[in-house]
Amino acid sequence: MKLPVTATVTGLFSVPPELVFDAFLDKKMIGRFMFGPEIRDEEIISLQNDPWVGGSFSYVVRRQGKTFDHTGEYIEVDRPHRLVFTWTVKEDPANSQSRIVIGIQPVIDGCELTLTHEMPRGQEDFVEKSKVAWGKMIDKLTEILG
Repeated sequence: MKLPVTATVTGLFSVPPELVFDAFLDKKMIGRFMFGPEIRDEEIISLQNDPWVGGSFSYVVRRQGKTFDHTGEYIEVDRPHRLVFTWTVKEDPANSQSRIVIGIQPVIDGCELTLTHEMPRGQEDFVEKSKVAWGKMIDKLTEILG
């Protein structure tokens, strides 16, 4: 099921697809490119995940004195090609459940990642903000993986 509003970003990596895929499941890497002081002004409270189909995650951070819990469930885990999970920020009532679809394709000397954030109708105003946020995270991951 595809949600009606989407934000898509891409990234090119000079490393094998497995390294890029694994970064989205490794808590240490998540704490470097998705959350924490290396990516924005925030403190990581906890990063928990069970990275298998049906498993869930909870990434809790504190920004500007407020705590945010990013939660979801893994829908598809097809290493190193495709990762799909739900995405919700518990403390943001306007941010209802959405879905993240990550595809990774090998290219010469590396791989290309395409991340699509699928959101429910009514989230059209969030598309650009989502593209900027995910784009920043993918740029950071590119820098970390070299």
